[in-house]
Amino acid sequence: MFGELKLITGAMVTLAVATSALVVIPYMQVAKVEPPADLKPYTAEELRGRQVYISNGCVYCHSQQPRSQSQAPDFDRGWGRAPVAGDYYYDKPHLLGTMRTGPDLFNIGARQPSADWQLGHLYQPRAYVPESIMPSYPYLFEIKDKAEEGEKVVSLPKEYTPEGKVVVATPEAMDLVAYLLSLDHTYPVETQPK
Repeated sequence: MFGELKLITGAMVTLAVATSALVVIPYMQVAKVEPPADLKPYTAEELRGRQVYISNGCVYCHSQQPRSQSQAPDFDRGWGRAPVAGDYYYDKPHLLGTMRTGPDLFNIGARQPSADWQLGHLYQPRAYVPESIMPSYPYLFEIKDKAEEGEKVVSLPKEYTPEGKVVVATPEAMDLVAYLLSLDHTYPVETQPK
């Protein structure tokens, strides 16, 4: 009986210490974090695009957390500065990513600010990056004989344009591009706590 009590007490103490170290202390550290002054909330279009990003599994191949210059060559790759906690203030859930099969997208809106490039890349990635292993997303587009008024025609290199047809972006593709273009964290941030 005495040995069982020791075992249960030890397990409870271990659980309490682990919970404090992994949950309580980190929560206290970021509970009062405010967004950087230049960070804007997502628009309705960007939020819909964020859902398209999630539903298509983009987070499985792309991270949104470049590492600091002292840890990795992410800055030299043009992926931008290392993030601070406030950069994710409006992100629920956070889409930090689990691996990098493709490039980090933390600053894709600054690196590739062209909606036409983003749309073409989603339709056929190898038209823009020949060595890309990213899948194409043709279901985010419609191939038509002629675009209707107000529709966004995707500008593609000639060899990727269906002959005699036009490729038109769906609302989901436009929302996804709006979200990608909103990923621009090139504003200055205070890295030291006040």
